[in-house]
Amino acid sequence: MDQSRTVPRNGSATLPILASAADLSADALALHRALSELIRVYQFRDRDRICCYDVSVAQCYALEAVVLHGPLTLNELAAYLFLDKSTASRLVDALEKKGYVERRENPEDRRALSLEATESGRVLHARIEGDILAQEAELLAEFSPEVRQSMARLVGELARAAASRVDTTGGSCCAVS
Repeated sequence: MDQSRTVPRNGSATLPILASAADLSADALALHRALSELIRVYQFRDRDRICCYDVSVAQCYALEAVVLHGPLTLNELAAYLFLDKSTASRLVDALEKKGYVERRENPEDRRALSLEATESGRVLHARIEGDILAQEAELLAEFSPEVRQSMARLVGELARAAASRVDTTGGSCCAVS
């Protein structure tokens, strides 16, 4: 349901009226609640699916990043996952012990190591992704192609906008007074 309003301009053309502060606050609250519910449901769904493969959700995200965007340095992985370097290092340690990633000498910077997925890591990622995508396809089958494409586009735009506002330099929590 489109609740945008327009005002006439030069006879026939119309211009949208900018949202009032109250409209913007109400929209922000509605979006926050909808996303919170979606994220909560997906987190539990992902946890229940991914734990069957003997990795945590965080380890799965790290493996996915290395498979799709690797080889990566530890700093690049930490920034991609919005984690501090020590947390990312612990994830990599666990994945390395399980044989899913390996650290290799970085040919561009001998002081750094490159993180690369092993063959078993790539196979595991493909199995998990296939399992989750089958669930997504089942869910999306209820929607028209236009709605499915719009959802993917809008959620992608929202994710990019939100990511651009996240501090990836290891910032600290703010104190609420």
